Amino acid sequence: MGFRIEHDSMGEIKVADEHLWGAQTQRSLENFAIGTETIPMEVINAFVVLKSAAATANAKLGKLDDEKATAIADACQAILNGKYNEEFPLKVWQTGSGTQSNMNVNEVIAHIVKANHSDIDIHPNDHVNMSQSSNDTFPTAMNMAAVIMIHEKLIPAIDGLIETMKRLENENYDVIKIGRTHLQDAVPLRFSQEISGWRGMLEESRAQIIEASNHLRKIAIGGTAVGTGLNCPEGFDKMCCEEISRLTKQTFEPSDNKFHALTSKDGYVYTSGALKGLAANLMKIANDIRWLANGPRCGLGEITIPENEPGSSIMPGKVNPTQCEAITMIAIQVMGNDTTIGIGASQGNFQLNVFMPVLAYNMIQSIRLLADGINSFNKNCVSGIKAKRDKMESNLNNSLMLVTCLSPVIGYENAAACAHKAYVEDKTLKEAVLELGFLSEKEYDETVRPEKMV
Repeated sequence: MGFRIEHDSMGEIKVADEHLWGAQTQRSLENFAIGTETIPMEVINAFVVLKSAAATANAKLGKLDDEKATAIADACQAILNGKYNEEFPLKVWQTGSGTQSNMNVNEVIAHIVKANHSDIDIHPNDHVNMSQSSNDTFPTAMNMAAVIMIHEKLIPAIDGLIETMKRLENENYDVIKIGRTHLQDAVPLRFSQEISGWRGMLEESRAQIIEASNHLRKIAIGGTAVGTGLNCPEGFDKMCCEEISRLTKQTFEPSDNKFHALTSKDGYVYTSGALKGLAANLMKIANDIRWLANGPRCGLGEITIPENEPGSSIMPGKVNPTQCEAITMIAIQVMGNDTTIGIGASQGNFQLNVFMPVLAYNMIQSIRLLADGINSFNKNCVSGIKAKRDKMESNLNNSLMLVTCLSPVIGYENAAACAHKAYVEDKTLKEAVLELGFLSEKEYDETVRPEKMV
């Protein structure tokens, strides 16, 4: 393997010929050989879009000549096409400002330009990073990445699961089953109503995530080092945001207060909280489904779910609710990520938060896991839910909580006495009511009608 000599303000360093990064990237690789977690490509791609937009804005403002701006934009497009993914190897566990990742992007873009245009003099700091600082580009890129992923990956996944729930509601409207509260029998409801509760959770989480993510659309670009905008021409922030919005097809605008944008990550906390809310709802839905499907003979067994793979290496024929298990594991990971994001965001000392790489890593992981997990859960589990109508009807007719509809007729205490007698003496509710003489058989049959209780 051959090497070339790169240099930066600290001097010279060897870089492998096969790579396009420069001195600062190499120093980060050597100084932060920590773990396996790297800056997500979604954040890198957001950086690249930002660099292209910055070059366009700088050219329009007369700070960068059109030839350099075009060359930078072309290099950025090549990166976005996935040609250079291996050139972004830096770890999450680096400087808390993400400076080295900003420079990684600057250096790779500069080297691509040099490789394609030997006559163009391009510098990673002077040209690619013009009018910018790591302190405003990293918070901008992490916001961009989260918004883009939420709207391109997560929201479509949620929408797909909502549509499946709607289909299941229509298919199961005529199915009446026993309800359960406190893990105990309750009054009846339609299976479609139970499913509508799941759908409502998803719709509410969807709305909350969209609302929260809108707070990430105001970005820090233009604040440079501490929020004052030093070395950034007037109008750059607005022009850069317009170009970012055009390239991403998502709306971004300059933060009204760059000092807030650099030091605070409250929008990240807010958005992560909405993701945690979705995770909590998914946990509940998955638990409901695996409880309703448990058995197949010694549990509730009111629904069936797809049998995707063998469930045991020792028990032949066993099949487990593995998609439910996957989505619940994702849920607790997202909850853990939210804790990290909350703690990291609390560390905005003076003019800059210095926990940004781990904030971005956890946010992107949460969004990706939720989107992928929901798609898998929908395709491999929820879409194949079938009601076991006979089992539901048996449980319904065997429930003592049908007595609830008798309270207005015979009184609460008499109804309770009927339920108690039926339970203790292992009788049907009807037998208990008739033996206690509160109603005739005809009156009972006219009163206890589950279809009228839903």
